[in-house]
Amino acid sequence: MESLGDMLKQLPNGNNALQQAERLMADLLADPLVEGLRSKYPELDNGTIRLNLNRVYQYTKEYKNCTNCPGLDRCPNDYEGHYTLLHCETVGGRVQMTDRKVTCKKLLARQSEEQIRSRVRSFYVDERALSQGYSADEIVSKDLERMKAVGQVLNYIGRTKEQGLQKEGLYLAGSFGTGKTFLMCYMLHELAKAGFTGAIVYMPDFVEDLKSLMHEQGKLKETVDLLKETDLLIFDDVGAENLNPWVRDHVLGAILNYRMNRKPTFYTSNYGLEALEKHFSFTNKDGDELHKGQRLMDRIRPYVETVFVTGHNKRGK
Repeated sequence: MESLGDMLKQLPNGNNALQQAERLMADLLADPLVEGLRSKYPELDNGTIRLNLNRVYQYTKEYKNCTNCPGLDRCPNDYEGHYTLLHCETVGGRVQMTDRKVTCKKLLARQSEEQIRSRVRSFYVDERALSQGYSADEIVSKDLERMKAVGQVLNYIGRTKEQGLQKEGLYLAGSFGTGKTFLMCYMLHELAKAGFTGAIVYMPDFVEDLKSLMHEQGKLKETVDLLKETDLLIFDDVGAENLNPWVRDHVLGAILNYRMNRKPTFYTSNYGLEALEKHFSFTNKDGDELHKGQRLMDRIRPYVETVFVTGHNKRGK
């Protein structure tokens, strides 16, 4: 941003320069912002203002820039997203003026949103689903047929904000494209604003990646520990993955065994709970293992509230 000194350097030499400089200073002293400053600090006299003309000029210039803000990415102030505030006090009979940089509302909002996003991890889920932002009105009005499901999710969010982390999660069951993932991302976003951490995992891709991590124990442990410890864990599209016994029993089983009675786990699925148990009971390697499926479901069924999500298929619209 151009300073007062830069502006004065552009003036012609000689008496005209002095006259124009005096006119510039007179205009600054007559600025409504400076008049407002003098109303706030009655002890502020012309001499103090003249001694601090560069500060006063920057204060008025940045205030006007902020009034006509072109957006953070094109912020014309010296420090992006900041503006100057002036303060006066009398010390030893003399008026002293100081300035400080203040963060603007737009930068505070951006920092808040970045902090919210930093609390949420995603594995193989489209980042746009987590970063686009949401509104309760949009959630409610998007499809009236799923109103009951939306109400259950909103109630859960409100309960968690009031009472803290719940031990029970949600199991969203419904057909393709009804917005199950959308609702869970909304929940993550809302609860991240309240300070909770979260992770969402797209199961088909995650399970395939786990198989390749079998020989990278350090990375596998880091991933599993993160999913164990995060406040809110969502397994998205569970039932669509191609399980093997190792992933089912030693990875999923370990994560769910740790989280039950500690932290809530959430699921979206095209299957109901009974059908999911059948899915977990069969692997291509070992065939039917009913007790293995039942064991995993014992770590899911008692710890979720089932939410049936009905409505229109919104994919591709």
